[in-house]
Amino acid sequence: MTDDLCHKILVVEDEPTLRLALQDALGAEGCKVHTADNGNDGYALFQLHRHDIVLTDMVMPGLNGVELIEKIMELKPETRVFAFTAYGNVDTAVHAMKLGALDFITKPFRITDLVDRIRREMEEDRRALLRDENSQESSEYRFGQLIGRSRQMQEVYDLIETVAASDANILIVGESGTGKELAASALHFNSPRRDRPFIKVSCASLSETLLESELFGHEKGSFTGALHQKTGRFEQAHGGTLFLDEIGDISETVQIKLLRVLQEREFERVGGTETIHVDVRIVCATNQDIERLVERSLFREDLYYRINTVTIRLPNLSERSEDIRMLADHFREIHNRRIGNDVAGFSEEAYRALEQYGWPGNVRELKNAVERAVLLTRRDAIGLEDLPEALRRDGEMLEHGTRGRAAKKPQKSLPVEPLEKAMARAEESHIRRALEQTGFNRTRAAELLGISRKTLWEKMRGYSIEDER
Repeated sequence: MTDDLCHKILVVEDEPTLRLALQDALGAEGCKVHTADNGNDGYALFQLHRHDIVLTDMVMPGLNGVELIEKIMELKPETRVFAFTAYGNVDTAVHAMKLGALDFITKPFRITDLVDRIRREMEEDRRALLRDENSQESSEYRFGQLIGRSRQMQEVYDLIETVAASDANILIVGESGTGKELAASALHFNSPRRDRPFIKVSCASLSETLLESELFGHEKGSFTGALHQKTGRFEQAHGGTLFLDEIGDISETVQIKLLRVLQEREFERVGGTETIHVDVRIVCATNQDIERLVERSLFREDLYYRINTVTIRLPNLSERSEDIRMLADHFREIHNRRIGNDVAGFSEEAYRALEQYGWPGNVRELKNAVERAVLLTRRDAIGLEDLPEALRRDGEMLEHGTRGRAAKKPQKSLPVEPLEKAMARAEESHIRRALEQTGFNRTRAAELLGISRKTLWEKMRGYSIEDER
């Protein structure tokens, strides 16, 4: 999900296996998921978090499903509720729907089908948000959910607008927290594919086997735990856009399979023989130097050129400090709505503290800092004292005539070696540690390092690493 539209979902289910399975599946979609095993605890969580979507069993301890839905609708009528039960009672279903439940599902059901249904609801929310934002004043400072009046961001908007209508594969680069997923979303929703699926996969969060299954799907029985056929993300994205986040983390095996899909527009599910054809636009993102990975034989050169028809670089927040006030006010309005507060703005010293801070976590860190301030402040406006300690410290230095980090005492300088030499030394040390940890089992060491056995052998030879078993 996008940073500005991360759905909060409540799962109320007394069966532990189903509850955990739903939590994992929805968490993988980027949602914030809370769970309860009874109606009373479920309602207490809803009062605290005011979830966007609720999945609830109908027969459970404490409040039953009907009673829970009734209370939820009294508190927040726009909540989307999905009710399910092992007892296919028509009267109960009708009652739940009359109270406002969006759908009534009879157990057993396929979790993937329910997640697909919820994903469509979330996509519609995203489209609505984009329509609202694009209709607001000062739209020249927005592109989708990207915000900023700086020259750097205007250049990003221009490039997105130029390439959005094409089917060119796009590589988005930038540090963590700069808004790479928001840029991918803007590309999709300003393209002819806007009414088709926008599917996201975080490559860094999955092992090679799980990522392969996630991307291409699998057949029943293809590996231990494959109890059902699974549709992969490429199939789900047919006609739309597939966003591959942290593409630099995928293994050589997955790189080869991904290259084939980009070249041939076809693949087979894991364990399957049927060739599946897809029409998908690929947008990738990374916070790594892919060219450096190519030089070190950690990323295929042919794949790099396939995903990199056009590169969009997102600037760090410290490079566009003139956007900070606009972003802070934007996040303040968002968190006011979510938390139920009515914070009017920031004091001038709070604004200055935000502007002079280094923001190593970029826009994501700013958003979290503003959320904390909106939650904790007891004033009409956020003051310096409401900000996190690092910002307060830098802000106080600013008020006393210094410039935050620039005011710190200079440390004794150390000799600096060439970057390439330092990186090679670190790589050699890392490889040795993996080999020692696995007893110089090259296959296991290569798996730990996320490289092929051949690549590991070549690097051992290059660093003169001998088998010490």
